[in-house]
Amino acid sequence: MNKGILTIGIILLSVVALLFVNILSNYSTGSELDYYLVKETVDAAMVDAIDYSYYKSAGLHRIDKEKFVESFLYRFADAVDKTRTYDVYVYDINEVPPKVSIKIDSVTVLSAKNRDTGEREGASISTNYDAILETDYNVNPLVEEGLVNGNNGIATPIE
Repeated sequence: MNKGILTIGIILLSVVALLFVNILSNYSTGSELDYYLVKETVDAAMVDAIDYSYYKSAGLHRIDKEKFVESFLYRFADAVDKTRTYDVYVYDINEVPPKVSIKIDSVTVLSAKNRDTGEREGASISTNYDAILETDYNVNPLVEEGLVNGNNGIATPIE
């Protein structure tokens, strides 16, 4: 009887250890996967949101805020893991020069539903990403003067 209980105890301990290792690996690799998912999605959405008509007229790169958010959410929703819950926070979007700050919170497998609020609680992974679209920085002096004067990149010609 003693050896049978010992065998069952060893089996249960190994199952618990296997689950523990699985959860820890899911948490650690999830953070890295979330970072690269956000990085690639933001970079692609910024390129999608470039306003080419503004670039032709002013010579500066500019992104459209609404187009960026739409493209980012479509791309992100298409590529996410269906077993997690994600919260997307867009902190800052600058149109000229193009800059975006995004935070993604994802709740892992270790979550439970709160009875009072109905929200998922558990071990969450928070990923912050700031992106700047770099250019060659060759600008028209009249356009630069218009940006400094607050004319939204449209300078008045000097007569």
